[in-house]
Amino acid sequence: MTIPEFNEIIEPNDQTEARSQHLDALRELVGNVYPNKFSRSGVSGTEDTITNILAFGPVVEIVDEIKAVVATLAERERPPAELKDSLNARLKDFGTVRIAGRLTTPPRGNFVHLTDGINKLQIYAKKGTFALVKNDAESSLDEENGWTVFGLLDHGDFIGVEGYLFITNTGELSVHVEKLQFLAKAMLPMPDKLHGIADAELRQRQRYADLIGSSLQVEHDGLTTREVFETRARVISSVRRFLEDHGYIEVETPMLTPKATGAAAKPFETHHNALDITLYARIAPELYLKRLVVGGFEKVYELNRNFRNEGISFKHNPEFTMLEFYCAYMDVNGMMDFAEKLLRQSVEKATGGLTVKYEENEIDFTRFERITMRDAILKYLPGAEITERNMIEIFDNHVEPNLIQPTFIIDFPKIISPLSKASPENPAIAERFELFINGMEVANGFSELNDPREQYERFVDQMAERERGDDEAMILDEDYIRALSYGMPPAAGIGIGIDRLVMLLTNKHSIRDVILFPHLRPERKQAVEEEE
Repeated sequence: MTIPEFNEIIEPNDQTEARSQHLDALRELVGNVYPNKFSRSGVSGTEDTITNILAFGPVVEIVDEIKAVVATLAERERPPAELKDSLNARLKDFGTVRIAGRLTTPPRGNFVHLTDGINKLQIYAKKGTFALVKNDAESSLDEENGWTVFGLLDHGDFIGVEGYLFITNTGELSVHVEKLQFLAKAMLPMPDKLHGIADAELRQRQRYADLIGSSLQVEHDGLTTREVFETRARVISSVRRFLEDHGYIEVETPMLTPKATGAAAKPFETHHNALDITLYARIAPELYLKRLVVGGFEKVYELNRNFRNEGISFKHNPEFTMLEFYCAYMDVNGMMDFAEKLLRQSVEKATGGLTVKYEENEIDFTRFERITMRDAILKYLPGAEITERNMIEIFDNHVEPNLIQPTFIIDFPKIISPLSKASPENPAIAERFELFINGMEVANGFSELNDPREQYERFVDQMAERERGDDEAMILDEDYIRALSYGMPPAAGIGIGIDRLVMLLTNKHSIRDVILFPHLRPERKQAVEEEE
């Protein structure tokens, strides 16, 4: 195994060399150039992040007051000195603030902005008026070299400052620096602040750079990268809260399993050395969750990762986040009703409304259509000759792309639904649904099959399909049959793809844009080295 040199990872160029020289000079002046901590103040009533300072009510009132005056002034006209002095006195009364962040530009002159990754705050450092905090054990002060250190800062460096708040003639809130502490050096240049990172693959491969570039970018078309993942966090938080408010218990089931069961998919395979057994990264938690329903968990859910060793596309990633939940004594219709309520609440919490724009369409979550698979085919392909065997292929090719608004497709062929109950009215039809939005499957659910003998026979049929070459057909899970034989109450279950839901709510066209670190092919240089 060849270990690359540091300079092979961070290839030297004029900019990295200049930053390296600045770092050496800073080390002479401050000592430890990567100190362990920086304590922020609490003027805002909590830790003074830049965002919290800018959102602090009394500060907002003062800034709004000066901006209202500035808006009435002619170009280059300054606000009345008395007003400005009065407002600055009120700001100074808040006392000393200590903030930290990344430089959004190289320091030129006395002003520069810091960012906490969300918002920016201007600082003002005047030569001869602020001290340098050295990163030694005593945090000793150097009254002479503050300005020298300020001149050695690069775009992207982290610093902490201590001082007081004031407003400039343009009405911008700023911090008058009295002490400056160096916190970390950016050895690589920052992304273009006008355009961010244009290369989609680079954004996905180096998400850290994407987050930095997006936070520094002046103009955005849609959400920033951070806002996308904050939306994702709100979706996850809201579905958890909704389920728990309705009596569901969150559990954790195995990620490594002795059988690849619970869905029709090809698994990732590994080996456990101590036990000397083959294990599979789970393709779905379904059978474990239904074991818990057998054991007395009447309402149970899991929100976690699934893994499928299949193709990659704009809506497929080998590792993805799935919400699965099960409710005893509920059927497929009750589950669709419940899913509608959950999704409406989640969409509203995440976006503030119930309509979202995705690509060229406006998706309306106030209503969900329900239509049988057969009727949907005849709607979009009148006169189609439909059989149990060709129904899915016709649906995938001719119907799915047309399902823009939230639509539950119901009454699936039983032959492709080995874990769901048959319809009491038609034994060839499964009590199953899939939810489609903008041509994508977002959820899949059914009335759960709880007859152990029938489930066994369905598994045997699936094993026969495997023998005929379908390597995604399910395998027999003997322990699951044993669990069902203890008795499972009538129940309904559902799986909701969190990644695809977030795609819809953030207007992102690739699943890789809503996963922080998606799987990608190795970089060309790395791939060549591995082949050699």
